[in-house]
Amino acid sequence: MLSFMGIVSEDRISLSVKLLPLLVAEIEKIHNLYFHHHCSWGPQIEQATYKNRQRLYLSEQTDGSVPNTLVIANVEVVKARVAAAEHISQFNEESRSPFVKKSKTIIHPGEVNRIRELPQNSNIVATHTDSPDVLIWDVESQPNRQPVLGATPSRPDLILTGHQDNAEFALAMCPTEPFVLSGGKDKSVVLWSIHDHISSLAADQSAHKSTGSKGNLSNGKAGDGTAVEARGIFQGHGDTVEDVQFNPSSAQEFCSVGDDSCLILWDARTGSSPVVKVEKAHNADLHCVDWNPNDVNLILTGSADNTVHMYDRRNLTSGGVGAPVHIFEGHSAAVLCVQWSPAKASVFGSAAEDGILNIWDHAKIGKAGNDVRSGDSSYPPGLFFKHAGHRDKVVDFHWNAADPWTIVSVSEDGEKTGGGGTLQIWRMIDLIYRPEEEVIAELDKFKSHLLTCSTSSSS
Repeated sequence: MLSFMGIVSEDRISLSVKLLPLLVAEIEKIHNLYFHHHCSWGPQIEQATYKNRQRLYLSEQTDGSVPNTLVIANVEVVKARVAAAEHISQFNEESRSPFVKKSKTIIHPGEVNRIRELPQNSNIVATHTDSPDVLIWDVESQPNRQPVLGATPSRPDLILTGHQDNAEFALAMCPTEPFVLSGGKDKSVVLWSIHDHISSLAADQSAHKSTGSKGNLSNGKAGDGTAVEARGIFQGHGDTVEDVQFNPSSAQEFCSVGDDSCLILWDARTGSSPVVKVEKAHNADLHCVDWNPNDVNLILTGSADNTVHMYDRRNLTSGGVGAPVHIFEGHSAAVLCVQWSPAKASVFGSAAEDGILNIWDHAKIGKAGNDVRSGDSSYPPGLFFKHAGHRDKVVDFHWNAADPWTIVSVSEDGEKTGGGGTLQIWRMIDLIYRPEEEVIAELDKFKSHLLTCSTSSSS
């Protein structure tokens, strides 16, 4: 099984770069003087024979010499198995990718801590910053700005109010309705509906484009910052809420995790109190949560205790009783982000402060041939790929729903590794995740060539 396993420190970095042509079918990298705290795929813009153009949302957090920005970029994503061999073999981690180009910059009022796209309208995104409010942006109508010192911030199209203290990270969009969910330092989870504003935007959009005016979510005026009050405020956490997520099949059900080590399930139809509260979901603060879009019974949580827990909500009770279905132990530092694969119900990723992005398949746990090194902590059950290409903590990543095995990830690079931040777009070679019988059959076709190469290298 091909993977980056048990490689540490600078040796890990150097070896990972050498192995990239073997294990990663495509990789693009941008190292920036400023820090990318968040990354998120947007819609496909154009499809071609060998590559697709797709939107990518990025944040740039600066040192104060220029404003913080929300960046909308266009990315050329090369299709699987069509990448030129010389492009992969000549990969240089110090060079800037020509395939990622900025198309618009929005000057953000404060650091961009989270970006979430509204599934019902790909031009609408929500952002979190160091304030109690959630900011809503129409990225199509917002003007392109130059981030120069002293520039005034762009004006959001809507401001969602309801938190009583800063809400910095916990943010989610509902897959089924134009609902927004947030959590914050006030220990609350807040729910909004922006349905009326989305309807207004859809009706006015063509008129705004024809006149050249900058359309807005509410009344056609660019970034007037209309305030939207909360539909519901939910209390039950004893400390800061760090992450929230909707049930993929219900706009009324959602979950949250926080620094109180609790996992809480909510149902807006039953009131503002928890439906299920797992008091000790981990042995430390919880940083992240995700609800499986292909199996709504499974929920992932990531924690400062370096582990990922998988819960089956059918095993949880109103008394807070419930043990995880499995505990995934493959990180040596706090887990910062977890996300289920959009393509396969049993696959998910986890990113951590150890600079590693692990790809897991819980369906492989306990199956013959998959836990061949069960006694080796470098090969924990279910782990089938380690992306070790980042130099420092991986703060965010996002699976590409339009190209499901392609991932964008960002790291916050400390001073020892040059500072700033690094963005990578990568896709593991399909020999790793395809069915074993298919892989063996394909490799068998090239057996004679591989044997010839082996003989030539040893002579």
